[in-house]
Amino acid sequence: MNKLAPIVLFTYNRLFETRQTIEALQKNYLAAESELFIFSDGAKDSVGEEKVTQVRDYLKTIDGFKKITIKEAKKNYGLANSIINGVTEAIDNNYGRVIVLEDDLITSPNFLDFMNQALEFYAGFSNVISISGYTLNLPSLKTYNADYYVGFRASSLGWGTWKNKWENIDWEISDYKEFKNDYIQQYKFFKIGSDLPGMLKKQIEGKIDSWAIRWVYHQFKFDLLTVFSAKSKVNHIGITEDATNAVGATKFNTPLDTTGKRSFEFDKSLIIDKKIMREFRGRFSIRRRSTDKFWRIIKNFKN
Repeated sequence: MNKLAPIVLFTYNRLFETRQTIEALQKNYLAAESELFIFSDGAKDSVGEEKVTQVRDYLKTIDGFKKITIKEAKKNYGLANSIINGVTEAIDNNYGRVIVLEDDLITSPNFLDFMNQALEFYAGFSNVISISGYTLNLPSLKTYNADYYVGFRASSLGWGTWKNKWENIDWEISDYKEFKNDYIQQYKFFKIGSDLPGMLKKQIEGKIDSWAIRWVYHQFKFDLLTVFSAKSKVNHIGITEDATNAVGATKFNTPLDTTGKRSFEFDKSLIIDKKIMREFRGRFSIRRRSTDKFWRIIKNFKN
C-alpha cells in the first residue's frame, strides 16, 4: 500500500464527544502510522469560548499518531466552511487523498484499514467519488458476504476521497436555476432520497449551511458512486444539545464492526445490489423521516 491517507478531524465545543472520538481513533490498528490533522473551529461568542478552550486544551494532550497538527481558528467559520476549507488544505498537502471525521464519531479498530485499502483500490476509478466507513443498519447486510457495497448517496459519517474528486465541486451550485426548472432531474434526485431536493433548496435560500448536500448533489449530477463498508466501521454519538448539525434520527443507529478483520476484498465491477439500494432509500423515505421527526419531538419534550 502507498503512504497512508491523513486523518482530518473537525472539532468544536464538545469535550465529552471529542474525547470519545479520539480514544476510539487511537485504538485503530493504523493509528501510530497515520498523520492526524485537527481543525478546531472558534467560538460563536464569548459565552462559548470556555467550551472551545476546554476542547483545545484536551487536543494538546493527545498522542498515539505518527504526527499531529492542530489548526485553531480565530473565529467561528461554521461546520460547512470548516470542512470545505480544511479538507482542501489537507488534501493539497502532498497527500492526494484524505480520511475525514467529525467530533462525534466512534470508529472500530479496523476503520483506517478499510478506508486506506478502499482509497487505494478505487483511486483510479473516475466513477467513484468517495469511500464510506459508515453504513446504515440495513436488513440485507446481516447475511451479506462481501466487504463492501456501492450506492448513489455519499455519507458524511466517516468518509474519504481524493483530490481530483474534491477539487471539482461547485460549492456555489451555480446551475441550481436550471435544476429547479428541470422536474425530471428533481424527481431523479428525489428518488435517491426524498429529503434531498428540499435540503438543496434550503441551502440555496440560506436556511441551512450544509457542505454535505452540495457534495451529494455533485455526486448525483455526475452519476458517481460511493463505496460503503458492509459492516459499519463508524457509529454516530452526536445527538446532543451542543451538536452543530444533530440528525437525531433512529435511522442512523447501526452496530459497530467487532470482527477485527484487517484485510478487505474489493471488485472492479461495482455492481449495484438493487435490494440493498431499496432498503437504503427507504431510510430516507417520507414515512421514515416523519417517524424520526415524531420521536425527536417526543424526546425533546421529555428532556
